[in-house]
Amino acid sequence: MKIERLRAFMSRDKDRPRVVIAMDTDQGVTGWGECYNHGPDKALFPLLDYLMTFLVGKDPRRIEFLIHYLMQQTRFPPGALGLAAISALDHCMWDISAKALGVPVYQLLGGHARDRVRVYAGVYTAPDPGAAREELDRLNEQWGLTAFKLSPYRINMHRNRWGEVVRTSAEYFRQLRETVRSDYEIAFDAHAKIFEPAQAMQLGNALAPYDPLFFEEPIRPENFEAWGELKRGLSCTLATGESLYSRFEFLRLLQVRGADIIQPDICVVGGLLEMRKIAALAEAHFVSVAPHNPMGPLATAVNLHFCAAQPNFRILEYRLPHGPGYVFGTGSGEAPTADQKLQGAWYVKDPYLPKDGYLELRPDRPGWGVEMDEDLLGTEDYVHWERKVQVKPDGSTAYV
Repeated sequence: MKIERLRAFMSRDKDRPRVVIAMDTDQGVTGWGECYNHGPDKALFPLLDYLMTFLVGKDPRRIEFLIHYLMQQTRFPPGALGLAAISALDHCMWDISAKALGVPVYQLLGGHARDRVRVYAGVYTAPDPGAAREELDRLNEQWGLTAFKLSPYRINMHRNRWGEVVRTSAEYFRQLRETVRSDYEIAFDAHAKIFEPAQAMQLGNALAPYDPLFFEEPIRPENFEAWGELKRGLSCTLATGESLYSRFEFLRLLQVRGADIIQPDICVVGGLLEMRKIAALAEAHFVSVAPHNPMGPLATAVNLHFCAAQPNFRILEYRLPHGPGYVFGTGSGEAPTADQKLQGAWYVKDPYLPKDGYLELRPDRPGWGVEMDEDLLGTEDYVHWERKVQVKPDGSTAYV
């Protein structure tokens, strides 16, 4: 079997662009992958074309060899765009390898270590407790979900006294616990907005009495020793890793005991192959894995196979493929419009949907177990998206 060509598509997932690729072989087997869209999204296309020059004519089932070859071609460790492209190519090769044998991808990973994969829903903002209860109950009634992730910030952290930010966050979590069902698990994503570890420690410990599922990424990822210091001072579960790129960076984080849960992204780190190596390092340090997964339904399918086979898997981040991207807007108080409520990621015809809070495996479906809508791909208009960078009162920019 030989790789013949690559087809790259700019699709959309609600209000976000998505780069989806198809790798075709000379035996008529096609594999699918999804890039992470760090931005600039359109820069991925020439990069994918360049990387494909090293893959045409090669056997796609030699995944270890080919991914290592691509990593070496960059000479220096690839960054965000390079790894996003390599991740999608890796996805394609796993999909092809499994389809060629007529089995799900997880069968190539030693088989399934669990029968289904637990997920949590991202709410991301911090709605009033009553509104939060209605949304969490709706997600529970429709999909059986009992785990959710919100933002801890109730007021603007850059325009209010830090102590007041901490107080209002703790009060908010207390009110949530008194308002929502006691069996709901609630995580908080601080989104790397805090510069000083001491402040992150204050906020995490203020949330701790109300039992968060985890406290996610309060500080920037670059200083591993700072993460070790932060974890030692926290009395709640600390999670991080979405901004780390390789097993070498995760090894450093684990060596300083900087997290209870790691959150690598299968569309960021170089794909499923690298994801497995990262998870094995975590397992040796008695650390569990809760993959970062804010992407589209194809990325969710890829993640499902990793999670099904990985012993130290904890829980998977999940976004419903249809409906508004953010039920409570983006945190600025706006609600989704009627058009936004009809949005979706339609390039996967049969996405994995939760049942009783879990994604069910599809043992009778080879590869990733989903069908792509090739008639739709390539026909959608490009949707531009960029991060909103806050400006502090003194005119300087804040972390996002």
